[in-house]
Amino acid sequence: MNNTLKEMWNSRYAQEEFAYGIEPNQYLKEQLEKLEVGSILFPAEGEGRNAVFAAKLGWNVSAFDISVEGKNKALRLAEANQVNIDYQVGELETLHYTSEQFDAMALIFAHFPPEKKSQIHQTLISYLRQGGIVIFEAFSKKHLEYVSKNEKVGGPKDINALFSLEEIRSDFKDFEIITLEEKEIELKEGLYHNGIGFVIRFVGRKK
Repeated sequence: MNNTLKEMWNSRYAQEEFAYGIEPNQYLKEQLEKLEVGSILFPAEGEGRNAVFAAKLGWNVSAFDISVEGKNKALRLAEANQVNIDYQVGELETLHYTSEQFDAMALIFAHFPPEKKSQIHQTLISYLRQGGIVIFEAFSKKHLEYVSKNEKVGGPKDINALFSLEEIRSDFKDFEIITLEEKEIELKEGLYHNGIGFVIRFVGRKK
């Protein structure tokens, strides 16, 4: 575990205000509302805005993150919205999810350490049933140009932590691609996602 990374997220999430707001990510909202409810996993879920939204739609929600402060905020948000979410803290290999446990998975700005991100994706994919859906939005490698001009838009400054279309095709090679695109968007999410950025959006169905 990178303790510096854990400390950074705990410090950010320990603030009173929600770092990325309490409203769901717009792309996640649009895509999730198209699906029949079932069980869903939210990796790197932070303060719970997306998990709580899914629970309000009737999903059976599981989430995890390395930050205990993120979990604390997420459970407060869930309680305020009168829903329940199963939220674990720890690195993926310490958690206890099982093969083909979930009907869907939402990877929303889930930027894992560069040396582990493809391996983590493979493990997460194993938790998704055949026919299950992945909803993905994260910063593209092209986003570096944007964050260099406006730090308020957020996102990693290490190009290896960002994504390319080729990486997504490779990591999710056993998926039917429903949507895969790179695009410029405007973010208005809490304190740390504000301005014009460049993202990759992907929706796929596990074959």
